[in-house]
Amino acid sequence: MTVVALGLPTTPSSDGVPATDAPDTGPLRDKFGRVVTDLRVSVTDRCNLRCTYCMPAEGLQWLPTDEVLTTAELTRVMTVAIRDLGIRSVRFTGGEPLLRRDLEDLIGAISGRPERPEIAMTTNGLGLARRIDGLVAAGLHRVNISLDTVDPARFAEITRRDRLDDVLDGLSAARSAGLRTVKVNAVLAGHEDLARLPDLTRFCLEHGYQLRIIEQMPLDADHRWDRASMVTADEILAVLRSHFPLRADPRPRGSAPAATWLVDGYQVDEAPARIGVIASVTRPFCGDCDRTRLTADGALRNCLFAQGETDLRAVLRSGLPEVELDAAIAQRWRGNTWIKAAGHGVNDPDFHQPTRPMSAIGG
Repeated sequence: MTVVALGLPTTPSSDGVPATDAPDTGPLRDKFGRVVTDLRVSVTDRCNLRCTYCMPAEGLQWLPTDEVLTTAELTRVMTVAIRDLGIRSVRFTGGEPLLRRDLEDLIGAISGRPERPEIAMTTNGLGLARRIDGLVAAGLHRVNISLDTVDPARFAEITRRDRLDDVLDGLSAARSAGLRTVKVNAVLAGHEDLARLPDLTRFCLEHGYQLRIIEQMPLDADHRWDRASMVTADEILAVLRSHFPLRADPRPRGSAPAATWLVDGYQVDEAPARIGVIASVTRPFCGDCDRTRLTADGALRNCLFAQGETDLRAVLRSGLPEVELDAAIAQRWRGNTWIKAAGHGVNDPDFHQPTRPMSAIGG
């Protein structure tokens, strides 16, 4: 195998056509030598919030039911990924994954595998309090819950829904269910939200949640993302440092998307409290990326910003015998991963936002 040196993240995303020269054995890897072990599975494109930085108030045209992968189809794809391709962690996303009624079945289908993947979920938290016990019993290990502000009026303004209490109930229920560290994902929708960041941070520190603040990315359905209005990691850290005693986290970051800092004087789960910043735009971490993505309608994406994707649904519904089907899935996946670009290209002058918005890709 020839491994190409990985440069700065400026190479345009691939066109999604699987490579024919990809390795046919071993774990998923790309031509730059990155090994992919983290699978993000979008189980639905539907969402019950309408966040201003994600989708229009009226929502989007959702996928028809017959185009969404079934429980059996998703289970087969995940099984191939875990058993044959070296995937060691699976994160369920959406849209909003809790809108999928068979989520417990999907988690249960892979939680008992001999390879024992880590199973996580990213959710907006609506309805989580009612389902958390069943999800944990099925095998869920970790959860990230989206929460941009603890100000009720601002929450309603951002999400276009008056549901803050439901999200807070979901957070509390996740802690009570005994999950490993519960994380809060926050996007600052505008610079005015910097003034509210200390309140959100203090809330997370006092309740034992780990806060992750994410730079807004060009993945909105309206394609209105504007670099000038984006709150940057530098601005976020400047506000945090003015209110909290931060110091660099000595732990290696590895392939984690968040750079983290310790917060002196606070603890979470008997360990030093940490705050993370995911600076996908201003501080790209593409060189350490270990992720692959599957959309709800069965498309493989090797990057959030890829301009192309590889269709697995057609293979799943082709009528191939079981052994041949698994081999075909693995072959396409290897090919899709092999052509993963060096970087997302967001900072390139000729960057074009992907056609699919975040809600249809999965985080």
